Amino acid sequence: MIHPEDINHIKQSDRQFIWHPFTQMKQWLDADPVIITEAKDCFLKDANGRWYLDAVSSLWVNIHGHRRREIDDAIKAQLDKVAHSTLLGLGNIPSASLAEKLIQTTDRSFADLRPRLSKVFYSDNGSTAVEVALKMAFQYWMHKGKPKKQQFIGIKNGYHGDTIGAMAVGNVDTFHSTFGPLFFKTKKAPSPYCYRCELGKTHPDCGLACLDAMENILKTDSENIAAVILEPMVQAAGGMIIWPDGYLDGVRTLCTNFDVLLIADEVATGFGRTGRMFACEHAGIVPDLMCVSKGITNGYMPLAATLSTDEIYNAFLGEFSELKTFFHGHSYTGNPLACAAAGASLRIFETDNTLENMKPKTELLKIMLNEIANLPIVGDMRSLGLMAGIELVKDKQTKEPFPWEAAIGWRVALKAREMGIMMRPLGNILVVMPPLSILIDDLKYLLESLKKTIIAVSEE
Repeated sequence: MIHPEDINHIKQSDRQFIWHPFTQMKQWLDADPVIITEAKDCFLKDANGRWYLDAVSSLWVNIHGHRRREIDDAIKAQLDKVAHSTLLGLGNIPSASLAEKLIQTTDRSFADLRPRLSKVFYSDNGSTAVEVALKMAFQYWMHKGKPKKQQFIGIKNGYHGDTIGAMAVGNVDTFHSTFGPLFFKTKKAPSPYCYRCELGKTHPDCGLACLDAMENILKTDSENIAAVILEPMVQAAGGMIIWPDGYLDGVRTLCTNFDVLLIADEVATGFGRTGRMFACEHAGIVPDLMCVSKGITNGYMPLAATLSTDEIYNAFLGEFSELKTFFHGHSYTGNPLACAAAGASLRIFETDNTLENMKPKTELLKIMLNEIANLPIVGDMRSLGLMAGIELVKDKQTKEPFPWEAAIGWRVALKAREMGIMMRPLGNILVVMPPLSILIDDLKYLLESLKKTIIAVSEE
């Protein structure tokens, strides 16, 4: 146990020196911060010795639980060799081994589908993986003699990270509107958010109408469009929005027909979150560029990758004088420690039979979410795999949302914390995204506790 004086000093240092992400610091300074000191399996321990169930996988990055021996050992073994060496003009063993493993994984996931992902470009987080994909798509068309293809189509409610390019193709007003003057020009297609369809349609007509809208954009301006970028099947930060069947494969068909690249941002959905290794598998499609991060190292180390096809990669091959090089990179690209962690995490999918063992958990999640859906302030619940969103509303009949000042999501989350559940909502939407390794009994406790807290808050 940490001495109380030491805890108080840490809290004081936190308040005095740290600017927390996505956090209103005025409120943070007035609150008693939770300081995490330890983790094990699906649980986090604070400085006071209390344990919490990690219901959001430490912001969607933990897959196999905390402190997995296999990943610990892989990092320690690599640390005895080299912690970092640049990938600019040099190679290293873990990055090469991981790249081979990633391509083997996508080959299994997508089987005989085309196009085939075949090359791996490393970066360090989801935003940078998206920036890489955008720049690759832009430069690809220049090399193909179609320099007019400079614009991108994003999906409303889409979120692709916090760097300028990633924000420019995103469309969540809360996160993006402030920075609008900094963005390059993009086109926005409607989101198949069936609960609140902006086109006034209901499921599944919402998906069809949104496809028609996408087609109209492409019909009008495809000669200027480099790529469509989307989060396949689940728009996570936009509200845990689950897409209707037919939409994703419809977009893939449109991109092919109109000679436009498809970028799949699998940063949040990849590595088993949706019940498949990659969310694109649900629609039986392969993107031209695919971005992965978050769960790639099980949350141990920052790492991301942008996977591309040979078609795109080959367009960058040439002589020095042709300036076809992809002039992009990061200091920690292909970091050996991070790649070693990722390689170990991928192996655990095989040894633990992770995806197969998820099935009873996803079934339990759906059953218990259906019970929660009957509560008076629950407007909609949606899930795919072990990704779920519960949308709280002021009026169930009209779908009227709670106002921001009600802080309804945070009120539920803080009350759940009293029951040993650590959550982080998205406004009025409660996010349930535990590690895939969560035990059935722990998942049941999480959902039972969540139901109780929603009821308690609704009666306040």
